[in-house]
Amino acid sequence: MTRRASWKGHIKFGDLTCEVGLYSALTSSEKISFNIVNRKTGHRVERQYVDSDTGDQVEKDDQVRGFQLDNGDYVVVEGDEIAKLMPESDKVIRIDNFIACDEIDKLYFDRPYFLAATDGDGEDALSLLAQAMEKQGVAAIAEAVLFRRNRVLIIRPHKKSLIATTLNFDYEVRSQATTFKSIPEQEFDDEMLELAGHIIKKRAGTFDPSAYPDRYNDALAELVQAKIEGRAIKKHVEEKRDNVVDLKEALRRSAEGEKAAGKSTRKKPAAKTATKKAS
Repeated sequence: MTRRASWKGHIKFGDLTCEVGLYSALTSSEKISFNIVNRKTGHRVERQYVDSDTGDQVEKDDQVRGFQLDNGDYVVVEGDEIAKLMPESDKVIRIDNFIACDEIDKLYFDRPYFLAATDGDGEDALSLLAQAMEKQGVAAIAEAVLFRRNRVLIIRPHKKSLIATTLNFDYEVRSQATTFKSIPEQEFDDEMLELAGHIIKKRAGTFDPSAYPDRYNDALAELVQAKIEGRAIKKHVEEKRDNVVDLKEALRRSAEGEKAAGKSTRKKPAAKTATKKAS
């Protein structure tokens, strides 16, 4: 890889060790971003920190972290105190164990990275690991100190290479029980299940990320371009749909719509056309 690695170190599995790098699998370079500017002058506005009580500007050296107590006071924590808590890094990703690829709840997935060898000697080892994991249908759970914090990662095979995704800790993932506690136990009749199943089968497909553009970002880009060119931009109006309160009736309408769409997309026999011979 020619891109700069976000992190470099080693990966260790069994007695095998090789040099690797983590390369962010995400990018924001194509996203439209804005700066805050002064409407009157057109100059960029700089952020300043001020005391919430006195309104005076606070210099950088006087800015410290504070933990707010219930009474509104703050416990001040110095930067060097936090630094002492940061774990020492030996720059090693240690694979703890292997699990089935679908065993871990994707709610815990945080940020994906391409895991690649940083020297020629490690490419064979990583390729072997990726192919063996692919064949076994497993992913690896690993631990490492990344970006000054201990992290847990899931390493998965992906197209003969490896993807390492940092995982959220258990306390960071909300319990589903509190969100879905109000959902009542329901049993649906065979007709409703059959109608829903029919719609699902008719809409079966594969996931193509390019088929789902970021329409908001595209609209922002168009807005900026229109302002550069001095032209007006038309607002897109979404088509309004009638709300159907009855669930079974909604399913019936959807199923009928799928059938009608299926008939309209059937290929008609090509019409015979006469060809004129050249004289």
